[in-house]
Amino acid sequence: MSRSSGDEHVAAGPDTGPAPAVLPRTTLVVTVTGPDFPGVSATLFTVLAEHGAEMLDVQQATINGHLSLSALVGVTGSPTRLAASLDVAIPALGLAVTVETGGDASSVHPYSTHVVSVLGRPITAAHFAEVARTLAALRVNIDRVRRVADYPVTGLELRISVPGVSPPSDTALRQALVGASQRAGVDVAVQRVGIAQRAKRLIVFDVDSTLVQGEVIEMLAAHAGREAEVREVTEAAMRGEIDFTESLHRRVATLKGLPASCLHDVAMALELTPGARTTVRTLKRLGYRCGVVSGGFTQVIDYLVEDLGLDHAAANELEIVDGHLTGKVLGEVVDRAGKARSLLEFAARYDVPVEQTVAVGDGANDLDMLAAAGLGIAFNAKPVVAAAADTALSTPFLDAVLFVLGVTRDEIEVADAAEGLLRRVPL
Repeated sequence: MSRSSGDEHVAAGPDTGPAPAVLPRTTLVVTVTGPDFPGVSATLFTVLAEHGAEMLDVQQATINGHLSLSALVGVTGSPTRLAASLDVAIPALGLAVTVETGGDASSVHPYSTHVVSVLGRPITAAHFAEVARTLAALRVNIDRVRRVADYPVTGLELRISVPGVSPPSDTALRQALVGASQRAGVDVAVQRVGIAQRAKRLIVFDVDSTLVQGEVIEMLAAHAGREAEVREVTEAAMRGEIDFTESLHRRVATLKGLPASCLHDVAMALELTPGARTTVRTLKRLGYRCGVVSGGFTQVIDYLVEDLGLDHAAANELEIVDGHLTGKVLGEVVDRAGKARSLLEFAARYDVPVEQTVAVGDGANDLDMLAAAGLGIAFNAKPVVAAAADTALSTPFLDAVLFVLGVTRDEIEVADAAEGLLRRVPL
């Protein structure tokens, strides 16, 4: 076979006639709005099916009985005939319909990159506007919004996507939202969307001023008449001004001579932070390993572990001789570094990857633990802690942690109702 000028000779096949015409596909956005009731979706998609529409994306939201349903579809037939059919079927239901020519379906963003939680009591339009303006300034798009809680705080979850060109770093995004949070007076948390965000399996709580209200050592010191002295040392330690181990020894020394029975008295007087019981109960339903890591004392913490059914605990042990406190601590102190070690030990014990762990705390001695966890949550924390944590919450309700983890109030209450535990305490 000879070749010339790079041409190739192809054997001719039988004449099959002209190829069938390929009809162009049009992308449309169909939006239905009006009162929500059963049958709306069935009617819409039946009409779309009659015109051979291909489903590309669907979004539906209902607020106070008002429906907004949008479908991105591809049609190879006549868009005009489809629109005419919809103009007959949908208004007959008492709803409005619009049909707009969309862009290339391949341009639809396949997923959001981050989830932003906004929590407040209440969340006003001004609060939300501040968050929205902050995101807009970074050219970040809000893909969808849903309410995750109406009690004890209002919680909104935003799915967002950063721009493909020159996107802000996670640090820049978080810092910008922290600024919006401070200006608006609401809590704003940001996390990357992904499996890790929804696959947490182990959580540890600090105890004093986190899982329970107040400081255990101050309650003990009150029995010795030295509460004010101990509180001053405690506050300095939580601000990071005094080494925790040194501050612990100084505070425990003031307890010398107290009868050991005071430990039981204090344990019985502990008040859980509002929402603590709901938080632990819900996380355990989800399969979490739940525990505490505390600079407090095992003789008090053990009561808490039993009451809440916790899986693990780490705390300090007070020395008791002849039924009285000696003013000393036995063994290695669970300090700032010790809290982080305990978190990692618990994760290893239950074969949980560190990125699937959560830590919640409020003081400077929680910093290493918060940094070590897959998600560190500062709860009503000192400024240095709030600035360093992945997420900071200022609400007095511990169940706000659940909303950051993607659990909704509706899901909590359905589970509680099934066990006869549902109740809302007036706030």
